[in-house]
Amino acid sequence: MAPEGAPAFVLAVPGAPSAAARSLAEEVVSIARSELPGLDARIGYLDGDDTEFPSLRAMLAHTAEERAARYEQAVAAGLEVKEPDGPVAVVVPLLAGPDSALLRQVRQAVMDSRVAADLTDALGPHPLLAEALHVRLSEAGLARADRARLFTVATAADGIILASVGGEEAVQAAGITGMLLAARLAVPVMAAALDQEGSITSVAEQLRSSGSQQLALAPYLIGPEIDPALLTAAAEEAGCATAEPLGAYPAIGKLALAKYTTALGIAPPQPQGTPVR
Repeated sequence: MAPEGAPAFVLAVPGAPSAAARSLAEEVVSIARSELPGLDARIGYLDGDDTEFPSLRAMLAHTAEERAARYEQAVAAGLEVKEPDGPVAVVVPLLAGPDSALLRQVRQAVMDSRVAADLTDALGPHPLLAEALHVRLSEAGLARADRARLFTVATAADGIILASVGGEEAVQAAGITGMLLAARLAVPVMAAALDQEGSITSVAEQLRSSGSQQLALAPYLIGPEIDPALLTAAAEEAGCATAEPLGAYPAIGKLALAKYTTALGIAPPQPQGTPVR
């Protein structure tokens, strides 16, 4: 159960707001609420329009106003209540890995709101993200569900390009998760940057030169942070099939909640993996 008076959990959603992004964010928030009942969870869009899609700045300001109003109502009712202190919210960016440009925008939105709020790091790298990547590849028929050799997948890839955004820092962070994914799949995995020209092609050439013949693109992305057309173009550039982004895989909501509870110093529900089927 969430502690009484705990700061709000605010999920910061990057990218162009859309019905699909809202549905994904709502599912992530729903997972977080199911893990920690009583959680005050909200969604703010980095590029929100403050009507259909509330901006992160507006959501933080609204959260602060509600908190102050609750306190004033309690005082007016003669209740003995402690004046609110500490952060109004903990902002968790909906990003699988570090993207300095997007994180700067999130930080600026928090500053512009003039609200006392803590900002966490991106969700990864983390072993649960390697699990999620494995699941997405297996769903696309590009990887075996496990390492057992009792059956085969004709289209299983023998080399994986882990596609990230955020430049070199993001590639290095994705590489950590990539090592965990390689251990799960027993095939080479190399990280590349969708936002660096030639990065995808270079990694595809390296994998092929080392003996991999059937490559697959695994997006190390949740989804809203990038134009889907970039993934399609990258797969064509590398001459390979692609899996879906991580999306609202259960681990995403659990990791987002873990960032929140860690920021508050409260014991989180321990994120558990899901067996790959």
